[in-house]
Amino acid sequence: MSTVQVQDAYIVAATRTPIGKSGRGVFRNTRPDDLLVAALRGALKQVPTLDPAAIEDAIVGCSFPEGEQGMNVARMAVLLAGLPPSVGGATVNRFCASGLTALAMAADRIRVGEADVLIAGGVESMSLVPMGGNKPSFNPEMFTRDENVGIAYGMGLTAEKVAAQWKVSRQAQDEFALASHQKAVAAIQSGEFRDEITPVEVIERRPDLETGEVVKTPRVVDTDEGPRPETTLEALAKLKPVFAAKGSVTAGNSSQTSDGAGALIVASEAAVKRFNLQPLARFVSFSVKGVPPEIMGIGPIDAIPAALKRAGIQLSDLDWIELNEAFAAQALAVVDSVGIDRAKLNPLGGAIALGHPLGATGALRAATVVHGLRRRGGRYGMLTMCVGTGQGAAGIFERV
Repeated sequence: MSTVQVQDAYIVAATRTPIGKSGRGVFRNTRPDDLLVAALRGALKQVPTLDPAAIEDAIVGCSFPEGEQGMNVARMAVLLAGLPPSVGGATVNRFCASGLTALAMAADRIRVGEADVLIAGGVESMSLVPMGGNKPSFNPEMFTRDENVGIAYGMGLTAEKVAAQWKVSRQAQDEFALASHQKAVAAIQSGEFRDEITPVEVIERRPDLETGEVVKTPRVVDTDEGPRPETTLEALAKLKPVFAAKGSVTAGNSSQTSDGAGALIVASEAAVKRFNLQPLARFVSFSVKGVPPEIMGIGPIDAIPAALKRAGIQLSDLDWIELNEAFAAQALAVVDSVGIDRAKLNPLGGAIALGHPLGATGALRAATVVHGLRRRGGRYGMLTMCVGTGQGAAGIFERV
């Protein structure tokens, strides 16, 4: 049965920054709020007839909202982007599903008739704010119960557990990783990401040894940094497991740690008509499910059927499926358990090649889905991911 709602929520703009490698990549010295500003401005450029004063709020996902991406980064970016001070800002956290959750929350306010225009987004700099944040502190009581011990595992260890339980071989993981790179490289070469990417200018600094001055050189970044054309199955097979001595999860078949931001503008039908906007897609449904923390990667197995049921469609109705590749092991467990058609899966590659800037990923890949459906003429698309501490989320879109 479809969700009961007052009105539909339409995505009228969707964009993202290129994705940089954390620690050593193009955005290693770029503040995450500046990345988010670039995404916000990019989204607004897609809707030149929209009055920014009509935007009520900006809801932005971030996995570790502290340090350079703290202080309610959503509100900071709204002000830095030059939006009217009447536009609010809220930062939300559901780890890897933060960006998708932000989009669902924005869509919900429109669907129940509380708002007409909202921004949804996601941002993460894994260069400037480490995984776990700057000062991780668990409540000791959390681990007095055996079922919660998995929260203390590194994400890679949960992937090892999934690989063992779902019998996902090392070879299958490496083949999946190779395909991710091949699809991403082909997508870049054919310009598939052009519609969704907002280029970002960065300033590169280097010392002039003769004068002692710092030379500043502007550079425009317009391409994802992660995909590797040179990747081979042989090279992947040589990599050693990084989380368990006799394991199968390697740096090569895991998602890359990354920096990036994305932004979408969601509007009601009344706002679409008032501002003469062209909808890209309708936000159809969203679901969240919890799973045991030690096998957090299988969350989508439960979330996907719930989202499909709420949308009133079948798995076979989906034309485009973005399954976040946190690890090849968990992605394959989900694909095989749910029965996902590989031909519809991550057509332009996934996080193993493109990167996974945690809280931003939901917004980034939402942009990929809505532009991809439009470009290729598909009707329904889905974005789904596993979530640290044991959750799964899924959102469904319809091209209009």
